[in-house]
Amino acid sequence: MTEEKAEELVKDPIWFGTMMVKANDVDGMVAGAITATADVFRPAFQVIKTAPGVSVVSSAFMMVVPNCEYGANGVILFADCAINPNPDARQLAEIAIASSRTWKALMDEEPYIAMLSFSTRGSAQHEMVDKVVEATRLLKEKAPELKVDGELQADAALVPKVAKTKAPDSTVAGKANILIFPDLNAGNIGYKLVQRLAKAEAVGPISQGLAKPINDLSRGCSVDDIVNVAAITALQATSADL
Repeated sequence: MTEEKAEELVKDPIWFGTMMVKANDVDGMVAGAITATADVFRPAFQVIKTAPGVSVVSSAFMMVVPNCEYGANGVILFADCAINPNPDARQLAEIAIASSRTWKALMDEEPYIAMLSFSTRGSAQHEMVDKVVEATRLLKEKAPELKVDGELQADAALVPKVAKTKAPDSTVAGKANILIFPDLNAGNIGYKLVQRLAKAEAVGPISQGLAKPINDLSRGCSVDDIVNVAAITALQATSADL
């Protein structure tokens, strides 16, 4: 980095806003309504970096599904839906821990974390399943206080009747309110399907793991989406849990 290059970079509003956050001129930043996610987070990764003790930045959506009995009266947290294309088992475990903190800060409900897969409790054998199994093991090791189970299919995670058949001894199956997707394909497709087909409100993406709050918007966002993410950013700036 040279002084000349730095001067050129900060002419970009995203870089300028990120530098304002770094310099404590502002408490947080919301961007992305007309900017790609990568262009929002690239300066955040380079300038703000991760919070102490955190090695991976992730994102979450609070999905508010109308007339839905699953999750916390239709509120379910989806992660990661915007940042990590193919997290490994350790990163998945960290994403789950960060998501539990987001949930605790925003909801007056205990987190129940489902590590999602196309398999439930060994019903299928594949290296992609093995990753989720290992992530679940690491998560239980790193945060034994959390209620977590995996690998679980989405119906086993959410539907009590299905859970009784597929994972009858689980303390999470059938009542999960946090869904950790195995990769970005599943997470991004999943939240957009629920948003459009179930007419759910997708609040986010909420960034997790940065040293200071910077949040990205979908380029398909509405005015309400911008207001919601700005409110969450304000909460992040004042909460020790986010």
